[in-house]
Amino acid sequence: MTTLQYLRNLGQSLWLDSISREMLDDGRLQRYADDLGVTGLTSNPTIFDEAIASGAYDADIERLSREGKSGEDLFLHLALDDLRRAAKLFLPAFDRTRGVDGWVSMEVSPLLAADTPGTVSAAAAIHRAASIPNLFVKIPGTREGVGAIEQCIYDGIPINVTLLFSVEHYLASAHAYLRGIERRLEAGRSPVVASVASLFISRWDKAVADEVPVNLHNRLGIAVALRTWQEFGELYASPRWQKLAAAGARPQRMLWASTGTKDPKASETLYPEAFAAPDTIDTLPEKTLLALSRSEAVPSTMPVNGGDALRTLAEFEKLGIYMKTLGDRLQREGAESFVKSWKQLMQRIAEKGSELGQRKKAG
Repeated sequence: MTTLQYLRNLGQSLWLDSISREMLDDGRLQRYADDLGVTGLTSNPTIFDEAIASGAYDADIERLSREGKSGEDLFLHLALDDLRRAAKLFLPAFDRTRGVDGWVSMEVSPLLAADTPGTVSAAAAIHRAASIPNLFVKIPGTREGVGAIEQCIYDGIPINVTLLFSVEHYLASAHAYLRGIERRLEAGRSPVVASVASLFISRWDKAVADEVPVNLHNRLGIAVALRTWQEFGELYASPRWQKLAAAGARPQRMLWASTGTKDPKASETLYPEAFAAPDTIDTLPEKTLLALSRSEAVPSTMPVNGGDALRTLAEFEKLGIYMKTLGDRLQREGAESFVKSWKQLMQRIAEKGSELGQRKKAG
């Protein structure tokens, strides 16, 4: 049995942290679903920017430009075309699990990160335009994003909360989810609105790699995840949740994000092996997915009590590395990186549109 099969048998969903037109056209994504048991995927602006640069979308950009579309509007059409195809591929998993699995994700513009009403409006527009049952709208779990998450859940929009780094970030987004569900029940609405909370892992270890001794390399992200998993368990054992569950609500699933190793000396399967837990999701870069399909390791299940996380985190604090401070910095830097990627993507689309228009005239 491969590690990939073991994780699936344990009850973990394995999603691909990538999408491309090429992957859809050449059948690679279908093979990942059929042969490796992949049941969902996530996307981001950097992934699309690289695909657009390759020329894969030239015909569509030219056509949409002629129709008067540009910028974010044009990108939304391109991205949703691909995501609808991927979503259709994952519909069997979505139907089989009654909406628990089988999702794809599309994020709101990161330029709206500090604009709560704007984020809510953009999320509603994406949800409406996609018109498919298994699309998550990604909203960052920043301070301003928390209010948007609650409102979108109340409005019945499935949400993938992204850019979570610390326990505090996770709990803020989880409570926003619960408030949204509670408001729905008070209004007489269904309490079933899907959501996942995406905790980013590898950036923790990259951030401290030059500040800690070798024996602490690649241990911080795992410790943060273990502490978050402990908090997850306590939240969903609480009387507050039991009341919602009795009314038919479903938990906001835990998603392990950024699980490809950044350290060339570390095993490609380091993080997925550390996050073996039922009813969770692991999003995997292609390289990591394929490495798991060749591995035969049988990792231990994540301890619900956090294991040695507190002891490990204390070792980092002795070195002056504090989780809340670093977590907030990583979230801020992540949001800034998303903005940079988004602006680069918009510039790429504008340049492509101009280039293709000039080529058409010359031809």
